[in-house]
Amino acid sequence: MSHTHRLFVPATLTLTDFASVESLYRSLMARPVHNETDLEKLLLDFSELSSVVDEHGARLYIAKTCNTADAEVEKRFLNFVENIEPHIKPLYFALQKKFLESPHRAALSVKNAKYTMLARKWQADVDIFREANIPLETEITRLTNEFDKIAGRQNATVDGKEYTLPQASRFLEETDRGLRERAWRAVAERRLADRAALDELFDKMLPLRQKVAENAGFPDYRAYIWTALKRFDYTPEHCFAFHAAVEKTVVPLIRELDRKKAAALKLPHLRPWDTEVDVLSRPPLRPFDQTDIPEFVQKTYDVFNRLSPALASDFDTLRLNKNLDLDSRKGKAPGGYQSTLDEVRQPFIFMNAAGMQRDVETLLHEGGHAFHALASASEELVFLRSAPIEFCEVASMSMELLGCEHFDIYYPDSPESAARAKRFQLEGNVRILAWIATIDAFQHWIYTHPGHSPAERTKAWLDVRSRFSGAIDFSGLEPFQEAFWQRQLHIFHLPFYYIEYGIAQLGSLQLYLQSHQDKDAALAHYRHALRLGGTKPLPELFSAAGLHFDFSEKTVRPLVAAVAEELDSLPQ
Repeated sequence: MSHTHRLFVPATLTLTDFASVESLYRSLMARPVHNETDLEKLLLDFSELSSVVDEHGARLYIAKTCNTADAEVEKRFLNFVENIEPHIKPLYFALQKKFLESPHRAALSVKNAKYTMLARKWQADVDIFREANIPLETEITRLTNEFDKIAGRQNATVDGKEYTLPQASRFLEETDRGLRERAWRAVAERRLADRAALDELFDKMLPLRQKVAENAGFPDYRAYIWTALKRFDYTPEHCFAFHAAVEKTVVPLIRELDRKKAAALKLPHLRPWDTEVDVLSRPPLRPFDQTDIPEFVQKTYDVFNRLSPALASDFDTLRLNKNLDLDSRKGKAPGGYQSTLDEVRQPFIFMNAAGMQRDVETLLHEGGHAFHALASASEELVFLRSAPIEFCEVASMSMELLGCEHFDIYYPDSPESAARAKRFQLEGNVRILAWIATIDAFQHWIYTHPGHSPAERTKAWLDVRSRFSGAIDFSGLEPFQEAFWQRQLHIFHLPFYYIEYGIAQLGSLQLYLQSHQDKDAALAHYRHALRLGGTKPLPELFSAAGLHFDFSEKTVRPLVAAVAEELDSLPQ
């Protein structure tokens, strides 16, 4: 990796301990600032240092998630989060304050409005920063690492053979109902075996998070996280309006879809192992051979190329830079993510592909995040490259929807399979709104009821589930249903980070419908908005992409109606 572009951080820097970077932070703190030019140079050097440190941490996290069983990798990661990051935080905070308190900040904002955005973001950080919270946050990070280790050890045995949970979930698409039930139960029982451990882990996290909020002067963790996540443009009440809109417009549709599926399968009602199988009992969709990841990458490249050669070229940089880890294997952390390597300004995509249609959705999604990272990479300040999360998810979800028009690339010999895959995608886009409302409403309850017991949490979970669930019969499976929330890693890792997907889904559905009128214009708006990174407020980013920033029933109802109409037009 070349460091020739470094102007402030020595190319020879090896970040093994805090002492290796402390002098750089302190030199920035001590540097005199006589005018706006000095202040701008201070920000540029601070940005370069932050990029180096952030990329180091990102690479350690990537290595840890790629192999949760490697004790040496885990040791290096924990050394960073326990012995380096906590010592950097107060110096980072001090530099943020130095910028905010500088008499030259106003002149810099006049020169470029992006500095106003930076000041708003950093003021929120300064408002919540408390040195007493650093060890608490370190302990929370250590506990989330425990969650990863527990999840990474979860494998399921189906008919005598052991599989990772993503691999075992392939059986849920099989036409043999007995096999589906055995696979579902194997996965559910394996998750349930860790229920007590995960409840205990979560019960350790909750008081730590509540204490973080109290230390920062907030009544509860929700109030704290609203500032921490820089949710300047909406409130909890807007989230409740979203929940209500989903309950009124989405839930009736998914219950109708479930009833139609049960009728097509000639079942009195759907059981949880019936949700993924094809309604006409056709073989599962297999868009690529799970043992041939290069084929999967090439087909996805071809989809992006159909949409835009520029997008395909961006995607190819990940392949060329070996920034893809896509296969599912034992010891690998669950889920999928895109991480930005800030110094080299390149994205990295991690996922657990098992040869399923859902994997296509995931790679298109993470590809959208990668396009966002590349589009905003020209911004000099790392602090302003990332948009608010709500818009980051528009970048990713839009790629799922725009890509679904080209699923014939994965099924070149079967137009029927391509149509099935598109239906799978559109149904998923509607169903996910109900799951988002479920997870978000549950988290609102969790963090506004500090000191609750696991039993009270379970009851709250079941109450929320009943509001937003489809027509699935869980009778006799109550323990699995009670622990279902534990599969959502965001609840452990990223509290309250889930409503973003709902807000973004509504934005991406708007873009998708616009693309039916003019694909090139929709993509042009999309790419223009991505280039803005975090230099504009959230509503302005939506506007730049030609979208309305609203997630009330006024927006939800017509979008759901449009998707329902399109589903009616597609063959089963």
